[in-house]
Amino acid sequence: MKKLSARRRHPLAALVVLLFALAATGGLYTAFAPAGEAKAEKQESSKSLAIEEGKKLYATGCSSCHGTGGQGTSDGPSLVGVGAAAVDFQVGTGRMPAQQPGAQVPKKKKIYSQDETNQLAAYVASLGSGPSQPDKKAYDPAGADVANGGELFRTNCAQCHNFTGKGGALTHGKFAPDLADVDPKHIYEAMQTGPQNMPSFTDGALPEKDKRDIVAYVKEVNSDKSESPGGFSLGGFGPVSEGLFAWIFGLGAMVAVATWVAARTAKAKKS
Repeated sequence: MKKLSARRRHPLAALVVLLFALAATGGLYTAFAPAGEAKAEKQESSKSLAIEEGKKLYATGCSSCHGTGGQGTSDGPSLVGVGAAAVDFQVGTGRMPAQQPGAQVPKKKKIYSQDETNQLAAYVASLGSGPSQPDKKAYDPAGADVANGGELFRTNCAQCHNFTGKGGALTHGKFAPDLADVDPKHIYEAMQTGPQNMPSFTDGALPEKDKRDIVAYVKEVNSDKSESPGGFSLGGFGPVSEGLFAWIFGLGAMVAVATWVAARTAKAKKS
């Protein structure tokens, strides 16, 4: 009986073995660390991985124009400090990588998936601080003030994009694109970053709520349910522009016809 008792394990022996195993694998800290710290550590690890993957993608598809470290070259501007939002806009709309140099890089079919775009954005963001990608609640048009968005759009955007976002020509071969089929996130990011000829609107100049109202206005006036009181929109200017169009070209055509008839009549009388 004494021999069997000597071989019996202590009740805490299993716990001691488990603690040694956790310590050997680094799990002891994870097991007893606060949940917030463990979550932050996991997020930091994911961020580092995204940056590394983004660096590889950048070296293959972007470095030839923007430089190996994003410092810029004669073929492309510096990306230091542009932020993740600029990358998500340019790459997410297919503007980057650019097919060829020109006055303006047009929107086209995108090359990278959203995961790859996020990785590129993480790498570029690591080069210098800049606007980050917005949360969905920042640009979701649901519940936004469309009337306020319309007023802000006409004040800040209509000079280039037209009153309903139909776009328009600018100088030296540049243009303001049509906003009808643009994703709400990309409209918001364009206001954040000011791509190409567009000025940027910081949160100090145009708060997040106002940007969301503008997004809601653009989507509202370009939806299938929106009405055009002028019939043919002619760029969204309404009945006044259509009346002016008819007055100038219609009256001009009538004058031309009257002149032609008078000339023919005079020639017939002489003969």
